[in-house]
Amino acid sequence: MSDPIRWRKSSHSGSHGGDCVEVADLPSGAAVRDSQHPDAGHLTFAATEWQAFLTGALSDQL
Repeated sequence: MSDPIRWRKSSHSGSHGGDCVEVADLPSGAAVRDSQHPDAGHLTFAATEWQAFLTGALSDQL
């Protein structure tokens, strides 16, 4: 059975291996997992939590 969630690698993950994070959009928010250990499971975040995380992460870049 294939994974029904459509994962994408974070644009901040390196292209040479190492630390890689994958993110998937969910109807109620987002899911995050380690791309090198996808069978270890994933964390899910409600839409408000995910938006708060993204807002904080982007404000740290300014």
